[in-house]
Amino acid sequence: MDDLDLRSGLPGDLPQLFGGESAHRTLSVPLPAGEVVWPDPGFPQRQLLLRPAFWVSEEPVSGDLWARLRAEHPRSGLWPLLLDESDQPWSAGQVAPEPVSEIDNYAPHAFMSEVWSDWAEQAGDEEVEDLAPFGRQCPGPAPRGAALQDPDAVADRHARAIAARGLSLGLVAVDRGADALTAVGWQGALNHNEWTAPLSAVVRSWEDRFGARVIGLGFNTLELSVAAPPVTIRHALQVAAEHWAFCPDILFQGPGTLAGYAEEIRGKHWWSFWWD
Repeated sequence: MDDLDLRSGLPGDLPQLFGGESAHRTLSVPLPAGEVVWPDPGFPQRQLLLRPAFWVSEEPVSGDLWARLRAEHPRSGLWPLLLDESDQPWSAGQVAPEPVSEIDNYAPHAFMSEVWSDWAEQAGDEEVEDLAPFGRQCPGPAPRGAALQDPDAVADRHARAIAARGLSLGLVAVDRGADALTAVGWQGALNHNEWTAPLSAVVRSWEDRFGARVIGLGFNTLELSVAAPPVTIRHALQVAAEHWAFCPDILFQGPGTLAGYAEEIRGKHWWSFWWD
């Protein structure tokens, strides 16, 4: 029997994530109990509520389930997320989805340059020293890394590690993991950037250059696996500069200097971000 004959279409209410586009989607992985999540009508919206934003499980799941769903993504069109509900239940729908098509309107290098320029206009000398050796001069995106391991294998391993925290499962209808931030209407970086689409554009670039994979989201956190991390201090410094433009809090409320943060990420197969 052909493998396709062994699979049914998307179960339960998952087809709502796609609307009429779900007919060709299949999923062979059994799911725990869960439900689709619609954004709260009272929350400021950036698009009409034509579809739910995502699906979320009722209980925590294992990293093995995440890995199986990640492997099914090419057929299902559903990217899995490990969702931290310690600060806020995802089922509450306090999210503001943006059209995924908006991501194409942003260039990562332009986003980085704009953030850096705005900061440089107001920064004092001591703050400038914290970003040595670049200071007020934005270095631009770092060169791509050399893959040390298979990106999917690294992603599965990291998912198994963070799932031990007792995280829920989310499923998002996107072509690639980076787009999930925008599609679910995640608001974690709202104090840094009003829109999520440019952040997804940056993560897309990290997927391409560093074999990054989006693993999990919290109320104001983001977890990525990385298959091609920087291994030299020079490369790590330039990657650290990108991270600072993406999430300034990891530096100024972390090691305090770009050099110190570069040492933290050099050779590491995961990047964790959090916004105040």
